[in-house]
Amino acid sequence: MTAMNRREFLKRSKKTGLGLAAGVTILNSAESVRAAPANDKIVMALVGFGRGTTVACGFASRPDCEFAYVADVNRRRFSDSKRIAAAQGGKQPKCVQDFREALENKSVDAMLIATSDHWHALATVWSCQAGKDVYVEKPCSHNCWEGQKMVEAARKYERIVQVGTQNRSAPYNFEAKKYIQEGKLGSIHMCRVYNQKIVGHNIKLAKESDPPKDLDWDMFTGPAPLRKYRSTFHSRGKYQFWAYGGGDIVRDGIHQLDLARWLCGVDYPKTVYSTGGKLAYGGDGEIPDTQVVAYDFDKMVMTVEYTGYTPYMLKTDGGIRDSDMFPYWPQNSTRIEIYGTQGLMCVGRMGGGWQVYVRPKSRKPVVKDQMFGRFPDADHQANFVECIRTRKLPNADILEGHRTTLMSHYGNISYRVGGQKLLIDAKTEKIVNNDEAMKLFKREYRKPWVIDEVV
Repeated sequence: MTAMNRREFLKRSKKTGLGLAAGVTILNSAESVRAAPANDKIVMALVGFGRGTTVACGFASRPDCEFAYVADVNRRRFSDSKRIAAAQGGKQPKCVQDFREALENKSVDAMLIATSDHWHALATVWSCQAGKDVYVEKPCSHNCWEGQKMVEAARKYERIVQVGTQNRSAPYNFEAKKYIQEGKLGSIHMCRVYNQKIVGHNIKLAKESDPPKDLDWDMFTGPAPLRKYRSTFHSRGKYQFWAYGGGDIVRDGIHQLDLARWLCGVDYPKTVYSTGGKLAYGGDGEIPDTQVVAYDFDKMVMTVEYTGYTPYMLKTDGGIRDSDMFPYWPQNSTRIEIYGTQGLMCVGRMGGGWQVYVRPKSRKPVVKDQMFGRFPDADHQANFVECIRTRKLPNADILEGHRTTLMSHYGNISYRVGGQKLLIDAKTEKIVNNDEAMKLFKREYRKPWVIDEVV
C-alpha cells in the first residue's frame, strides 16, 4: 500500500462507510464494521510487535479471534508473525508496514495497538474513525490533550476501546475493591504507589546515521518531531526522552497507579506536585531517575514514588503470579499500600494478590485477610471480546485509562516546570492559572501524523 495522507484517508473512509458512526449509544447495540454474528470469529489486526506479539498470541489462541494483519514499521520484525500464526492454527496473517491498510479492510473488526507510546493515541483515533474497536496498550497517550481526543473518538464513533491495564479484570482485585467498599479497611486517607526498578537511565545518545533500509523512519517518528536517525531513538532508550514518552513512571508505573485509583475510588486530584531529578545517573536522557508525585484528593493523599536505580527491588515474577504465594512486600518494586483506619492493605499488580495487616502481636505481623492472585491477561482479553459482542463498556474503558494516564502526565508536567504545585480543574481537566504548565498539556504535531481538533 502506498502511503496516504490524513485527508486522503478520511475521504476514502467516507466513500467506504468506514468513518460513519452507527448512530446509537455505545451501551446499547452499536454495530461493528462487519456486524459479525456471535458465533463468527472476531478478525483483528496487530500494530506493533514486541509486547504486542505476546498479547496477540493470547487473542489468537482463543477460538473466537483471528489475526488477518500484523503491522510494524520495521520489516525485520515480520518474522515475529510466526508466533501468532502458530497460535491460530498455522494461519499466517498478512504483514504490512502501514497499518492503515488494515483500517481500510471492512473485514477487520478490531485493532490491537502496541506501538511505541507516542503512537498510541493517533493509531487509536484513526481506528475509531475507521469503525474498528480497539485494544490499546498502556499508557494510552503521550500527553493530556490527545488522551481527551481518544475518549472523544471512542464515544463519537461508538467504539469499544479497552486499555491494556489488565489489573481491572483480575478476580483478586475485584475482591479487594469489594473489601474496601464494604468498609473493612475503614476510611482511607493515604495511598502509596511504588514503581522501583533498574531501568538504564545512564544512556548515551548513539551517533546520527542513515536509518536501516527495512525501517520506515518517518512513520516510526509519526507525530513526534522528526530528528536524524539514532539507534537510541529506535530502542527502549527512546523512553528516556520527552518526545517519545514520559519515562517509566508513565510507561510501567501506570499499572499500579490505575489499580490504586480504581481501588480507592478517586478520579481527578485537586492539586499535583512533583519533585525529583537525575540524582543517581548522568547520561543524555531527559527523564528523572528519582521522582515523587503527590496528589491531593478530598480527604486523601496519594503518592507515586519512583526509583530507576534499585536492582534489589523485585517485580512480581511468574512463580508468584501463577501460584499461591505473595511477594515479599518490603522489596516488591510494584506494590500499592492503602492505609485505612482499620488496617493496611498491600496489593500486588498482575497476580500478586493482597493482604491486610493489623496491629502486630509479640512483634510479629498479623494478617487479618488475604487473597492470592493470578496473572489477568486472559481475563482482560476475554472482557474485550465480550464487550465487542455486547457493546458494553469494558473493564478498562478508555475514559478510565485516560484519567489515570492524565494523572501521570500531571506529575511529569509539575516536575518539568520546576516542581510547581498544579491546580486541576476536574471539569475541563486543564491546569488552572499556569500558562507555563499548559504549554505541556499538548504537543505540536507533524503532518500528516496529526490528531485533528475535531476527531
